[in-house]
Amino acid sequence: MARNKFDIDENLEAPFDIRHFKRAMVYIRKQKKPMIIALILSALSAGIGLSAPLILQHVVDVTIPAKDKEGLVGWSALMLGTIVVSVILATIRSRMMTRVGQDIIFDIRTDLFKHLQKLPFQYYDDRPQGKILIRVVNYVNSVSDVLSNGIINFILEILNLVFIAIFMFAVNVQLSLVILAGLPVFLGIMLLLKTKQRRAWQAVSNKSSNLNAYTQESIAGIRVTQIFTREQHNEGIFTRLAGNYHREWMRTMILNFLVPFTVDNLATIVGTAIYLIGLLALGPEEVTFGVILAMGGYAARFWQPILNLSNIYNSFINAVAYLERIFETLDEPVTVSDKPAAHELPPIQGRVTFDDVTFAYDPGVNILEHLSFDIKPGESIALVGPTGAGKTTVVNLISRFYNITGGKLMIDGNDIADVKLHSLRSQMGIMLQDSFIFSGTILDNIRYGKLDATEEEIIAAAKTVCADDFISEFEQGYLTEVNERGSKLSQGQRQLISFARTLLADPRILVLDEATSSIDAQTERLLQKGLNELLKGRTSFIIAHRLSTVKNCDRIMYVADRGIAESGSHDELMALRGRYYKLYTAQKMDAV
Repeated sequence: MARNKFDIDENLEAPFDIRHFKRAMVYIRKQKKPMIIALILSALSAGIGLSAPLILQHVVDVTIPAKDKEGLVGWSALMLGTIVVSVILATIRSRMMTRVGQDIIFDIRTDLFKHLQKLPFQYYDDRPQGKILIRVVNYVNSVSDVLSNGIINFILEILNLVFIAIFMFAVNVQLSLVILAGLPVFLGIMLLLKTKQRRAWQAVSNKSSNLNAYTQESIAGIRVTQIFTREQHNEGIFTRLAGNYHREWMRTMILNFLVPFTVDNLATIVGTAIYLIGLLALGPEEVTFGVILAMGGYAARFWQPILNLSNIYNSFINAVAYLERIFETLDEPVTVSDKPAAHELPPIQGRVTFDDVTFAYDPGVNILEHLSFDIKPGESIALVGPTGAGKTTVVNLISRFYNITGGKLMIDGNDIADVKLHSLRSQMGIMLQDSFIFSGTILDNIRYGKLDATEEEIIAAAKTVCADDFISEFEQGYLTEVNERGSKLSQGQRQLISFARTLLADPRILVLDEATSSIDAQTERLLQKGLNELLKGRTSFIIAHRLSTVKNCDRIMYVADRGIAESGSHDELMALRGRYYKLYTAQKMDAV
């Protein structure tokens, strides 16, 4: 899927073909046993149910003329029994297929989620969250019924048609041919609508995805919307996107309406013809009242499977558009992954070496070019420079969130492209500028850094970074429930929790990306002692806007012009009187 926004339709890389459906069969085969049982129950239900018109014919032509009251009661009871048994079998089958459908949903959704967990940052950089979410939730729901009930119902309706045809021809051949005469008309209409329906459902899928993406984005940014009073602006965009979805949906419904409309009219015409021709041919030998009633019943039943098949076809066309997107996501390459021969990264000392490294987010647009430097174990490095110069990119490459496009990046002499990702990232701690808080307790959020950590270890980490003070003020303390993204916490509190989480992981290489940008000066001073303890013996990369917070680092690198423009200690760079000197002096004057 190419990069797109919420208001841009997704262009599929390739049209749907039978291979998509074959891939879906992988999930269906897992439910083979209950589906076979359901198919048997469906066949029994259909066969038993279709005996009713034959019983009716016998009653009208034989039992009633003979005035056989006992026989009438017996045949009536038999007809009632066939209906009851047919309904019971159909109910059991329906409950079984509901379970099968949910199992299929679970399997597909789990595979999607697992794959999304492996996809690199680049994938999420290029896509609105809402468009990703709708594939995991809405699209999977949309295909589940087709992959479970749809297949069984398709086979069932085919069996129904076969059984009905057998019964019809057993009753009267001529009237059966009258019923079949309308079939070519229906098939012709189906062929005409096939391509249009698929394109229509693809359009509905696109507009639904756009609407969902914008809705998710608007909810996430509601505070900014209200601060800048952009409610009406957002409503206008939403109305446009909702209108696009509504128009495509209505166009699709018109196409879908044509099929059952045709079937209903054909059924009416054929049914009328059966009664007219039957009455004209009425006689004691070939066509009796019982035959006419039986054929009328079979005529009505014959077109019902046709109508059901058309509805299944519509559902299939709908599901095709969603399957294309589901499999497109599953086919998204995991560009950052372990090589087949990747080895475990042994416990590291923390030496980091960039050897002629080049990197580009988009082909041909390099962010870093021929970058080379060597960091000793335990050394503290500050990355400073203008916004967008590539400071965060440097630390993201160390964690191998992206693959470099040229050169080598090594830790303790190990090329990180040759080691297993888990063994690399488990020895690194990253404190992001945007501190994400998961829904749950504060305790669970800190424990995310080390899932087997004890409560004592968690509290100790919180105390080290001065988070214990504000946590203890909550009535529930560490068991206080927080919402997704920690909306009830201040940004500084969220960062302190995130810092405790990072400390708990006990990393050998530590990355602080604007980690103290939202902490007030007083809290920052309290935190400094904990930071000093944390940095001891660890290689650290500190990205900071306030240069006063990094002047004690062992080395300061000024990132600009796709590389390191200046490098040295604070005193060395001040003596150089270059870019760092100008930036530091400007900040100092602003502070005054």
